This record gives sequence, structure tokens and C-alpha cells, in this order.
Amino acid sequence: MKTTKAAKSTPVKPVAKKAAKKAAQKATAASGKATGVAKKATATIKKAAAASKKAAPAKTAASKKAAPAKTAASKKAAPAKTVAKKAAPAQAAPKKAIVESHAALVRRARRINRELAEVYPYAHPELDFENPFQLVIATVLSAQTTDLRVNQTTPGLFAKYPTPEDLAAANPEEVEEILRPTGFFRAKTKSVIGLSKALAEDFGGEVPGRLEDLVKLPGVGRKTAFVVLGNAFGRPGITVDTHFGRLVRRWQWTDETDPDKVEAAVGALFPKSEWTMLSHHVIFHGRRICHARKPACGACPIAPLCPAYGAGETDPEKARKLLKYEKGGFPGQRLNPPQSYLDAGGIPAPPLGAG
Repeated sequence: MKTTKAAKSTPVKPVAKKAAKKAAQKATAASGKATGVAKKATATIKKAAAASKKAAPAKTAASKKAAPAKTAASKKAAPAKTVAKKAAPAQAAPKKAIVESHAALVRRARRINRELAEVYPYAHPELDFENPFQLVIATVLSAQTTDLRVNQTTPGLFAKYPTPEDLAAANPEEVEEILRPTGFFRAKTKSVIGLSKALAEDFGGEVPGRLEDLVKLPGVGRKTAFVVLGNAFGRPGITVDTHFGRLVRRWQWTDETDPDKVEAAVGALFPKSEWTMLSHHVIFHGRRICHARKPACGACPIAPLCPAYGAGETDPEKARKLLKYEKGGFPGQRLNPPQSYLDAGGIPAPPLGAG
């Protein structure tokens, strides 16, 4: 019996080996497939890495190419900015504010006035007048217009209304028509008729010779009053018009802009006896050489004393072309100027409508 059992169980062992072998082969095949997949994945990663490396240099090259282009553009733009900075000082900049004592300022201001007196010995009020009444009316009319235009207009006005009483009784519409060329003719008509009435009623038809009386008249302020006092009555006064204010600020006599403060500041630098002629010298210079927009610095006789030298044309030849009135050979402001002006080569202005 034992021999029979042993004989029957012996064939089982080879079968098990075969099964184990097959299982091992399957496992090996599966492992091979897994390895292949892993290899493929690794290859894919390597390819991606290689592509990334290729892309990186391309990007770097592009950035390197772009960077020089930007640098070149900036380098080209930079000189343009530098050139612009260099081109700015084509015209000489005005001198900076000077620091001087009050005594030094007084000396410089008086020297300027003395030199202007030598250049303009014939300086005079540039309004035509024959008496105080004509002067006060002409000065009121000179607001917001030129003395030349006033001088061309007043002959017709005074021919028709020679006295304060005549103008006080005038028809406003007729006066407006005469004064139309001076601008703001309605307001000016009201002022000159009101002024004439005040003269006729309060001062017996005579222009008063005191500042406190003059400033009470319609249309008469301190500037007008000083023009009348200085030129009709021989009483000193400073006339602060636009030319006067502009020049004394350029010369750094004062930095005030209010006319009354300018008058006080400049008046303190000069003896009272010089005030009227000082006004004429400064205004003459402002109209002829030291213009508001284009000062003729290259033709200015007081250039060494002027802190604002260089604010205008400094070339002598170009500056001479900017001169006005007698120094440039052009007619002056007055139709009937003083003989001294004519002797100096001044040319009378033409009447209204001439030429």
C-alpha cells in the first residue's frame, strides 16, 4: 500500500515546476513592460528638457538682441536731450539779483539818471498841450492807449470845446464820436465831461495846482495829478506809468508793483527836485530802447549798470534795428514837440488820418 501512494504522488512535482516557471515568465514580462514604460517616460522627460534648453538660449538671444536695441535707442535719445539743454542758453540770461547796500543802490540809481539825462537832454511830456486844462484832459484820455493816438485826437476835441465850461455842456454823443479812436470812448467821455463840470462848478473853470484837489476830479488819480503838477505847474512829482514801473523793477530800484509803493520807493532814492525830469528820462528810455518784449540791450547806454542786461537782444546791429522814435528815425509821439526835440533830430508825429 505504501509503495502505491508514493508512486501516485511523484508526477505532481513536475507540474508545479511548470506552473512556477510560467508565473515567473509572466512576472518577468510584466517587469519588462514596466521598465519599457519607465524608459519611455524618461525619454519623454529628456526630450522636454532638451526642448527647454533649446528654447532658453533662443529667449536669451532674443533678449540680448532686444537689449542693445533699447540701449542704442536710449543712447540716441540721450544726446538729443543734452543738445536741448545746450541750445537753451542761446540768448544770454538776465543777471541775477545783485546784493548792494542802500547807499550803493542810491549811487547806482542816480548815476543811471545822470547818464539818461545825457542821452535824452530833450526829454519832455509826450502829450500835446497848451494849458493845464488841455494837459489834464489829454492825460485822462491816455489811459489804455498811446500818447500818439491822444495827440491825434485832442486837436478836434479842443477846437470844438476849448474851455471846461464848453466841454461840461457838450452833447455826450458828439464827444464820444470824437474820442472813439482812443478806445473806451464812452467811459472817457463820461470822465472828461464830469471833470469839466467839476472844474467849472468847484474851481471857477481853473485847474487846481494842489495834489489833494486834483485827485478829487473824476478820472484823475495820483499819476495824472503828478503829470499835471510837474509839467503845468512846475511842482515835482513822479509819474509811475507802465514804462516807469517796468524799468525801475528791471534796474532793481524796487520790487514793488503797486504804483503808490513804487512812487514812494523810487522817490526815496532821489532829491525831490529831480522827480519830474527823472520820470521823463525813464519813460523816454522805456519807449525808445528798453521795450517790454524786446529790449534793445545791445544799444543801451546804461548796459553796464543794468542787472537785467541780456533780457533782450545783445547783438549791437540787431539791437539798433529795434530802436524807436528819434533814435531809430521814426516819428515821435507829439504833433507839436518842443524845439529842443526837433533840434535833436526828432520827427513830429503825423495828424490823425494822414498818410
